[in-house]
Amino acid sequence: MSIEKSIKIASELRPVLARLNRKLRKLSPSNTALSQTERSVLVLLEQHEYLLSAELAVLEKITPQSMGALLNHLAELKLISKTASENDKRKIHISLSASGKEMLEQVRHERDEWLGKTIAEVCTENEQLILKEAIGPLTKLVNF
Repeated sequence: MSIEKSIKIASELRPVLARLNRKLRKLSPSNTALSQTERSVLVLLEQHEYLLSAELAVLEKITPQSMGALLNHLAELKLISKTASENDKRKIHISLSASGKEMLEQVRHERDEWLGKTIAEVCTENEQLILKEAIGPLTKLVNF
């Protein structure tokens, strides 16, 4: 396939994926009080045992001061835990709390439920197969 055809596919696919992503975010009442960056921090914490505030700031590309305010908000909501490092008491380990884990699971369940019902209602069986087959190539794009 020529690069021109690939660019045409990209220009048609990008806005559809962006709209789907926005719709999924809006349809999750469990995390309406959280910003996109706060949700991203929770996912990062889910992927790691713990992270330092400075590490989170670098990963999210925001200032340490902004990360501090964000973490304070997540702590107020009891979605994260802060624990002093055993090796260096000046360092605070940030981890996902049990409530944070539950909230992430609930959001994923709500999104999966909506998307599953929508696929069943608006897509033919053939279209559902096409969507299933598209998961592989889309995953390659995300992992590139």
